[in-house]
Amino acid sequence: QVRLVESGGGLVQPGGSLRLSCAASGIIFRFYAMGWYRQAPGKQRELVATISSGNSTMSADSVKGRFTISRDNAKNTVYLQMNSLKPEDPALYYCNAKLQVSDYWGQGTQVTVSS
Repeated sequence: QVRLVESGGGLVQPGGSLRLSCAASGIIFRFYAMGWYRQAPGKQRELVATISSGNSTMSADSVKGRFTISRDNAKNTVYLQMNSLKPEDPALYYCNAKLQVSDYWGQGTQVTVSS
């Protein structure tokens, strides 16, 4: 059974940092492209950042220079380091794993930015 379990969300002040983690099981992790997406209330789910099996990364313009995606294949874990958090960043952050037609999602972890 495939499981993606996110952690690391929480409440942070504007300008603060959080590191999200997503632990994967049930897949051969190193073969999968991994991604972080987010969905705020009343909005569509949007791409935040992705990392390929070969460690190529891309990120949305809204988070470039602030968020960094990385992966540790030995730990079957993908990370999202979020710095300089802004009031527009709060959302439910989801982990995603993709390989050809296989497409898996975690349950999400909540990020709140408030002073």
